[in-house]
Amino acid sequence: MADGGDGGPGAGAAAAGGRVPVQLQDRAVWCDERFNFQATFLQCLAKHVPNIYSAEMDPLLEKQEEMVQAAILYPLECYLFGEDPDIFLEKLQQSGTSQLCGKVFKGGETTYSCRDCAVDPTCVLCMDCFQNSIHKNHRYKMHSSTGGGFCDCGDTEAWKAGPLCTKHEPGASGSAKENSECQLNEEIMEHSRRVFPSVIKYMVDMLIWEEEKELPPELTIREKVDSYYCVLFNDEHHSYDHVIYSLQRALGCELGEAQLHTTAIDKEGRRAVKAGHYASCQEAKEEIKRHSENVSQRPLHVEVLHADVMAHQKFALRLGSWLNKLMSYSSDFRQIFCQICLKEEAGSEKPCFISKLMLWDAKLHKGARKVLHELIFSSFFMEMEYKKLFAVEFVKYYKALQKEYISDDHDRVLSVTALSVQMFTVPTLARHLIEEQNVITTITETLLEVLPEYLDKNDKFNFQGYSQDKLNRVYAVIYDLRYVLVSKPTLWTDRLRERFLEGFVSFLRILTCMQGMEEIKRQIGQHIEVDPDWEAAIAIQMQLKNILLMFQEWCACDEELLLKAYRECHKAVMRCSTNGRSREKTVFHLCGHTLESRPYRVSADPVSIHLPLSRTLAGLHVRLSKTGTISRLHEFVSPEEFKVELLVEYPLRCLVLVAQVAAEMWRRNGLSLISQVFYYQDVKCREEMYDKDIIMLQIGASLMDPNQFLLLILQRYELADAFKKIKPTKDQDLIKQCNVLIEEMLQILIYVVGERYVPGVSNVTKEDVIMREIIHLLCIEPMAHSAITKSLPENENNETGLENVIDKVATFKKPGVSGHGVYELKDECLKEFNMFFYHYTKTQHSKAEHTQKKRRKQENRDEALPPPPPPDFSPAFSNVVRILNCDVMMHILRTILQRAVELETHLWTEAMIQMVLHLLSLGLLEEKQQLQRSPEEEVTFDFYHKATRMGSSALNAVNVLMLLEKIRRVPQLEAQKDTINWILQMFDTVKRLREKSSLTTVTATSGSEATKGDESTQDKEKAERKRKAEAARLHRQKIMAQMSALQRNFIETHKLLYENTLEAQGKEDAIMEEESMSSAIDYSRIALGPKRGPSVAEKEVLTCILCQEEQEVKLESAAMVLSACVQKSTALTQNRSRILELSGDTLDPLFMHPDLPCGTHTGSCGHVMHAACWQKYFEAMQLNFRQRLHVEQIFDLENGEYLCPLCKSLCNTVIPIVPLQAQKINSEDADAVAQILSLARWLEIIIVRISGYSVKNAKGEKQNLPAFANKGMGNSALEFHSILSFGVQSSAKYSSSIKEMLILFATTIYRVGLKVAPNEADYRIPMMTWSTCAFTIQCIENLLETEGKPLFGSLQNRQHSGLKALVQFAAAQRTTSPQVLIQKHLIRLLGVLLPNFKVEDTPSLLEVDMFHILVGVVLSFPSLYWEDAVDLQPSSISSAYNHLYLFHLTTLAHITQIVVSSATESPTAQSSDNSEEARSAQSFCREVCQYTSGCFSQDIPGGLVWDCVRKGIMPYLRCAAIFFHYLLGVSPPEELLQVSEEGQFKALCSYLSLPTNLFLLFQEYWDTVNPLLQRWCADPVVLSCLKGKSIAIRYPRKRNSLIELPEDYSCLLNQASQFRCPRSSDDEQKHPVLCLFCGAMLCSQNTCCQELVNGEELGACTSHALQCGAGVCMFLKIRECRVVLIEGKTRGCLYPAPYLDEYGETDPGLKRGNPLHLCRERYRKLHLLWQQHCIIEEIARSQETNQIFFGFNWQLL
Repeated sequence: MADGGDGGPGAGAAAAGGRVPVQLQDRAVWCDERFNFQATFLQCLAKHVPNIYSAEMDPLLEKQEEMVQAAILYPLECYLFGEDPDIFLEKLQQSGTSQLCGKVFKGGETTYSCRDCAVDPTCVLCMDCFQNSIHKNHRYKMHSSTGGGFCDCGDTEAWKAGPLCTKHEPGASGSAKENSECQLNEEIMEHSRRVFPSVIKYMVDMLIWEEEKELPPELTIREKVDSYYCVLFNDEHHSYDHVIYSLQRALGCELGEAQLHTTAIDKEGRRAVKAGHYASCQEAKEEIKRHSENVSQRPLHVEVLHADVMAHQKFALRLGSWLNKLMSYSSDFRQIFCQICLKEEAGSEKPCFISKLMLWDAKLHKGARKVLHELIFSSFFMEMEYKKLFAVEFVKYYKALQKEYISDDHDRVLSVTALSVQMFTVPTLARHLIEEQNVITTITETLLEVLPEYLDKNDKFNFQGYSQDKLNRVYAVIYDLRYVLVSKPTLWTDRLRERFLEGFVSFLRILTCMQGMEEIKRQIGQHIEVDPDWEAAIAIQMQLKNILLMFQEWCACDEELLLKAYRECHKAVMRCSTNGRSREKTVFHLCGHTLESRPYRVSADPVSIHLPLSRTLAGLHVRLSKTGTISRLHEFVSPEEFKVELLVEYPLRCLVLVAQVAAEMWRRNGLSLISQVFYYQDVKCREEMYDKDIIMLQIGASLMDPNQFLLLILQRYELADAFKKIKPTKDQDLIKQCNVLIEEMLQILIYVVGERYVPGVSNVTKEDVIMREIIHLLCIEPMAHSAITKSLPENENNETGLENVIDKVATFKKPGVSGHGVYELKDECLKEFNMFFYHYTKTQHSKAEHTQKKRRKQENRDEALPPPPPPDFSPAFSNVVRILNCDVMMHILRTILQRAVELETHLWTEAMIQMVLHLLSLGLLEEKQQLQRSPEEEVTFDFYHKATRMGSSALNAVNVLMLLEKIRRVPQLEAQKDTINWILQMFDTVKRLREKSSLTTVTATSGSEATKGDESTQDKEKAERKRKAEAARLHRQKIMAQMSALQRNFIETHKLLYENTLEAQGKEDAIMEEESMSSAIDYSRIALGPKRGPSVAEKEVLTCILCQEEQEVKLESAAMVLSACVQKSTALTQNRSRILELSGDTLDPLFMHPDLPCGTHTGSCGHVMHAACWQKYFEAMQLNFRQRLHVEQIFDLENGEYLCPLCKSLCNTVIPIVPLQAQKINSEDADAVAQILSLARWLEIIIVRISGYSVKNAKGEKQNLPAFANKGMGNSALEFHSILSFGVQSSAKYSSSIKEMLILFATTIYRVGLKVAPNEADYRIPMMTWSTCAFTIQCIENLLETEGKPLFGSLQNRQHSGLKALVQFAAAQRTTSPQVLIQKHLIRLLGVLLPNFKVEDTPSLLEVDMFHILVGVVLSFPSLYWEDAVDLQPSSISSAYNHLYLFHLTTLAHITQIVVSSATESPTAQSSDNSEEARSAQSFCREVCQYTSGCFSQDIPGGLVWDCVRKGIMPYLRCAAIFFHYLLGVSPPEELLQVSEEGQFKALCSYLSLPTNLFLLFQEYWDTVNPLLQRWCADPVVLSCLKGKSIAIRYPRKRNSLIELPEDYSCLLNQASQFRCPRSSDDEQKHPVLCLFCGAMLCSQNTCCQELVNGEELGACTSHALQCGAGVCMFLKIRECRVVLIEGKTRGCLYPAPYLDEYGETDPGLKRGNPLHLCRERYRKLHLLWQQHCIIEEIARSQETNQIFFGFNWQLL
C-alpha cells in the first residue's frame, strides 16, 4: 500500500470524514494484481499501528478507534467488498441470518435448559431464544452462566424437539430464497482468500510473539526508539489489594491510580503501568516483583515490552474482533476463515494457525483469550463441518492443552480447554472422535499423565498433601470424559466397539490405580497424630460416579461388548486381588461345615474403602443378568478363573470396616475415617460404593455354597468365636463391641437377602426403584420437593426421575404464607414400608420406625412392621435365598434367640432380636411365595422345616418356633410382641400351605375352616384392641368433663378477678368499655365539644418485664416505660423523586408538606419496664459490650440502641407511660358556656391573649390587632385574662422520673428524626414530638385501611399500647419546654388557619398537611393558659371548646384544600345529583370562584365536588378520631368497630361533632370564616395551582404499595439482562437489583456505581436507600432471587423472595433453577413488613440468629 492515508494519524482521521476519495484511491492500489498484498498490508500496518497506539499509559480509546477505522480497516473493507462497507454489510445483514444462534454467554447471564427436550443439561438457550421457543411452556430450568458457553438454538442434535425458536426458523427474518440470492460473489470470495491469510498470519504471529524488544523485520520500517512499557499481567494468585499495594510501593503512585491499573489488569489481563526508557522500565519491573514477593509467596508477572511490540499486539486483537464481526455476516466468510486456519504448511511439521493459537492459549493474557475464543465461536462452531475438523485438531493436541491448563492459574472459563463441552456433547461428533481419534483413550491417558506425583510405590493413588487447585483442574479432564459419554450410541459399528473397548481398558488402568488406594490400618493404643487427607480421594470418587455408571450403560447397549468388557474388568480385579497372598490358609468349623480361607483381619491388617474395579464388575454383572447375557459368561471367563470368593473378599472387608467403625473400634483413627464412611453410604457416592458392595455380596451368595458364604462372613466380621462358645468376659467394652458387630452383620444379611430393588437383581424397573426410595423417605416424615431431590441420586443429566413417579406415591400439600409445600405419602403405599431399608441412616431408621408405629397405634392396629413381600430374584441371583435356610443361618438365629430366652442380657440387644425376627419374616415370606407359585414337591426352599427342627439331639434342644413362644414372655421384649405374633401366624400359614398341598384328600371346606379359624383369632385380637381403645376414650372424656366443671366453678367464684385478667390480657385491644357502670349505658360517644362523653380511665397496673414487680401507673409514681423504636420513614410519601435532606441541622420541622416526604415513626413492642430497671439494663449492656470489643454488634449502643429484653426487637428509646387524666363535663356548665362562647368570640379571646403575650414579650411594641366583624361583642369587654374565665385548673404535676423520661424520649425523637446531635434545649424538640405523633397515627390509619380492618378494636396489643403512650406523651411533653417557646410555635401554626397571624415564613394552605397542623395546635394550645405566677391549664369545658373549634377550623381549611386541589377536573358525564350536599357544595364553589377571581371554575357539578370532598377528607377524619380517642379516652361509636363505608362516615362525623353535610360547617360559621376563606383563596400559591402553573397534591392521597412484580420470574431476568449500568461502558455483567419501593434498577456491589456521601464510599443500594427509604429499603437481587433488607450503612439481611416454584419453595441463588412464579401472599407479607415499619426489627432478628453475615460489607451493597 504505497500511500494509504499519507501522513499518519492526522490524515487518517481526516479521511474518515470524506470517505469516498480514500475508498477509490486505496481500492485502485490494492486491486492491482501485480502488487504483493501481504507485503503492502504489513507495510501499511508498520507505518500506522505504532502511531495509533502510542499512548498506552493513558489511551484515548475513542480517538484510537477512529484512527484505526480511517487508516486501516476502512480501506481494507473497501478492498474486500468492492463497495462502501456500510452499504454492503447492510445488504448482507438483511439477507437472512444463520439458523444457529451462537450467542456467547457472559458471566452471570441467565441461561435456560429444557428438561423435557434437551439431549443433556449442557444444551442451553439464551434469554431471547427461550422466550420465543416452545420450551417456555415445558419443564425448564434457569441458571446463571459462568461465562464462555453459547446458545444452542438451531442445533438439531441438542434438542429432541423444538430446536429452533421463532427468530431463527427459516423465513423468520429474510427467507432462504433471499439468502441464496445474496451469496457472496466470486470476486469477494477471491479477495477474502487474499486478505484473510495475511490478516490471520499477522494476528497469530503477533499474539505468539516472544521477543520483548524486537518486531519481525517486515514490520520494522523506522528507526528503533528507546520507548518501552513496563507491563503487569493478571494472575489468580494475587488479590486486588496485593496488586494495589505493590504498585503503590514500587511506582509511588496514588491509591486511585493504583486502583485504576488493578481494575484494568483484572478486566483485560494486562496493563502498562509505566512508560519510559528501557532501564527505568526494567527497574520498575524489579521493584514490583520485589514488593509483590513481600506480600505473597510468588512475584507478580511483569514484562518490559517495546512500545511497537505492544502496539502491534494490541492491534492484532483489534483485527481479531474485526474478523469476529465479519464472521457473523456470512457463511462464506466463515468457511474461508476456517479453511485458512486449518491449512497446514506443505511439508512442514508445524501445526496449523488455529492449533498454534490453541497451544499458545495458556500464555496469552485474558483479553487476548476472550477475543480468540469468541472468534472460534463465531466461525468454527457456526459451521458443523468445520466444527468437526476443529474438534479433530483439539483432540490431536488434547494432552498438551490440558497439561498447559493444569499448570496455568487462570479460571477454566478463560481456557481454550473449556470449549470441549461444545464438541464432546454433540452425539455425532462424539462418535466420530471415538472412532477416528480414539478420544476416550486420549482423555484417560491424559488423566494418568497429569497425576503421576500422586502414585505411590505400588502404583496406587495417594493424595496426601494434595493441591486443591490442581485437583480442581484435573476434574476438568474427568468432566470431558463425562461429556463424551453423555449420550449412548444407538448403532454400533465394529470400529466403534473396538475403540470404545480400547478406551474402557484404558479407563480400567485409572481404576486399577484407585483400587485399594489410601489403605488404612487400625490405630491401637495411641490416637493418630494428624488426620490424613481424605477429601481428594472421595471427591474424585464423586466425580467418577456418573462416569462409571455411563461406562456400564454403554457396555450394556451391546451384548458382545458387555461380555468383553466384563472379561477385561474381571482380569483387572484378579490382578489387583492376587497381590500379597503369601500366608497359609486357616480352617474354620461350625455346624459341621468347614471353611478354608487365608487369614485376614480387618481390625489388624490394612484395608481400603476405595474399590472401583470390584464395584464396576458388580455393575457389569447385574447388567449381564438383566440382559440375560449371563448365560454366555462361561465362554469369556471360565468357572475356574472366576474365583468368586476372591471377588467377594474386598467389598466384604469394606462392609466389615464400616461395622467396626460403628462399634467404635477405630476411634483412634480420627475423624477422617468417619467422614469417609459417611460418604461411602451417602447419596452422592453410594451408587458406586455401598450399593455395589451389597450387590457383590449377593453375587457371592448366589454362586458360593450358602454355608461357606456365611462362614466367610462370620470370619471377616471376627464373630467366629461369638457363635461357637461363649467366652465369659468381664470387659463391658468388648461385649458391647461384639453386640454391635452382630447387629451390623445381621443387617448386612437382611440386605443381601431382602434388597432386590436393582434392575438385574430382580425384575424391577428404574421407576420402581425411585418409587421405593421416595416411599421410604416419606415414611420418615412429609418432605419438601427439594429435600426429596437431595436424598435421591442424580444421573448423568442431573435428573433424579422424581417427577415421573412422585404423584403415584404421594400427594402435595401447598404451603401457607411462610414455610414450603410438602409431599405426604399416600395411604396405599404404607404397606411398602420396610423397616430395614438399606439406605436409611441410623437416625432415619429409628425415626421411621417410630413414625410408623405411632401411626398404626392411632389407627388401633397392632404395631408389627413385617417386611413387605420382596420381588423375586432374577435367575442369576435366585440362589441367594438359600442362605436363609442353611444350617449356619439357623445356628445364628437359634443362638441369638436362645440367649434372649436365657436372659443373658449382656449378650443380646433388642435391635438384634428385631433383626432376627426380620430374617425369620423374610424366610417365611419367601417360602409362602414359592408355595403359592408352584406345587409343594417342586419347592426345595424348606425354611419352615429347618426352623421347626431341633438344633441338636441333646435333651434340652429347642427349635426356633419353641424359642419364639418363649420369647413372647420376655418382659424386655414387650415392644416386639406384635411382630412375634405375626411370625407365629406366618408359621401357621406356611404349615397349612405345606399340609394343604400334601394332603390332597382334605376337602376344600376344612381348608376354608382353617382360614376362618385363622381369621377368627385375628378378629378376636382386633375386637379386644377396639374395646380397650373405647374404654380409654370414655375415661378421657370423664376426666375432661370434671376439669371443665371445676373451671366453671372457679370462674363463677372469682368473677371479678377473671374479668380484670381478661382486660389485662388485652382482649379488648382498642376499646376500654366499662359495661359494669350503670350510667355507662346512655353516655354519649362524642369526643369533641360540650356534649363530650366521659373518658374511660381505668386503673392501670402493669408488670415490669425485668423485675416482675407490679405497679399502678400514676402521675406522682416512679416512671414506667415502654421499649420503643423511633425511625425515619418514607412509607407514606407521595413523591419518591423528592431529594431528602440527609442532615437536619437547618431543617424546620414544624410544617409537614402534604407529600409526606419523610416522617418520624415511633413503634413499640409493647413491653413495660420501670424506668430505673431499664436504665440499669442499658448500662449493663454498655459495660458488657465495652468488654467484648472484638464482637461486632447488631445494635449501635452509641445511638441508644438495645434489644428488648423479652422479645429481642430492636429499640432505641423508651416511651414514658403517662396516665390518662379522666375528665368529666358538667352538662349545666357546658350549656351556660355554650350561650356565650361562639367561634367568633373564642377567636377574639385568643387573638387578645396572643396579642397580650406579644406585647409583653416585645416590651411595649404595638401590634396591629385584627378586628372581627362581630360588632355585638365590644372589644372593650375582652381583655388579656378573658381566656381564663371559661374554666381553668392547675396543671398536672409529674414525678421527677416521669419528667426525666419525657425529656429523654423527646430528645431521641429529635435526634433520630433530624439526624442531629442530641440537644435537650433545642427549640425544635416540641415540633418533632407533635410531628412523630401525627405521622405515626397516619401510618396506622393507612395500615388499617390497606388491610381492610375497622378503625377501632383491630389494633395489635403492641400498637394499641404504643399509640396510647405516644399520644399521652405528646400531650405531656409541653410541660418540659418553656411555655413561651410553645406559644411561638402555636402562633406560627395558627398562622396557616388564621392568615391574620401570618409570620413571614408561614406556608400556604396547599403546602401543609392539615392533620399535622391539627395535632400541633391541639397539643400546644394549653400554653396560652400559662401565667407568670401560677401553672394553669384549661378545665374540661374549656378544653372541650378549644378542641372543638381548633378541629373545626382545621377541617374547614382542609375542605378548602381538597376543593381547590382535587375537585378541579370536570367529569365527562355531567352529574345530576341534586342532594342537599350537592347544593351546599355548589354555593361554596361559587364563593371560591369569586375569591379566586374566577380561576376556580364554578361549573363543576356540586355532586362531584361533594364526592371529592367526602372521599378526600376520609383519611383525615379517621386520623383525627384515633388522635382524640387516645388523647381523651372517649369510647368511639359501635360503627367504627366494624368495616362499613357508609356507616363509617356518619359515625366519624358524630364522634367528631361534625354535620354529615360538611359544607354546613361553613354556613354555621359563615361570618367568621368568610374573611378567612377570602385570604386562603387569595394566596399566590393557590392561584398559581388553579392556573395550572404548579401541581398540588390530590386528596385522598394514594396508598403506597410495593411495586408491581411480574407473575413469571423469567420476565424479571429478562429485564435484568437488558440492564446496562449507567456509569460503565463495558458490557460485563453486573449485579442488577430492583428497589421494591420505587422500581429503580441499580447496579449493586460494583465500584462503578459507588458514591461519596458525606465523605464515605457507599454502594448504589445503600446510597439509593438513603433517598428512597430514609435509609431503610427493600431490594430484590434479580440474579440470585433473594430479597435484601437494608437499614443505614451497616446493617442488612437476606430475606426469602416472594417467588415460589410449583412445589411451594423459594430458590435462593437459582440453584435448583425451577420455573418461579409470584406468590401474592408472600409479597403482601413483605408489603406489611414495610408498612408496619418492621424492617429494622427483621434485620436485627436475622442478624442475631445468623451472625455469620457480619463479614458482609453492607455499606458497599
